[in-house]
Amino acid sequence: MPLSDTVRAFLDSPRFGVLGTVQADGTPHLTVMWYMLEDDEIMMNTSADRVKAVNLRRDPRVALCIEDAHRYVTIYGSVRLIDDQATAQADVYRLALHYTNPTAAERMVREQFSQQQRLTLRMQIERVVNHL
Repeated sequence: MPLSDTVRAFLDSPRFGVLGTVQADGTPHLTVMWYMLEDDEIMMNTSADRVKAVNLRRDPRVALCIEDAHRYVTIYGSVRLIDDQATAQADVYRLALHYTNPTAAERMVREQFSQQQRLTLRMQIERVVNHL
């Protein structure tokens, strides 16, 4: 789905998103996420043992809400998971650079992320609701 320039500009700023996945009993599971808009997809990353990863392996449908005071964008779609560790580690590093500084990003990779089995989440944008 094509995004407007206004929505793209909003998503390009490093804000936190709240990702909703579907649990086995049908209830929502919400978690705060780092994300990056890349072309027409949203890229996120997580540790492979998280509840959201388990949920996404079973049901790839998601919603992601990004807010800034009274402005927000909610995106609906589905996620494909990338298990390749070289890709997942490179992606989490790029996210860390987007949200922090190079020194902090390198420390996070060295002390935390490199010790974990990581997954990259690639969200296909199917519908967008915004109040900008």
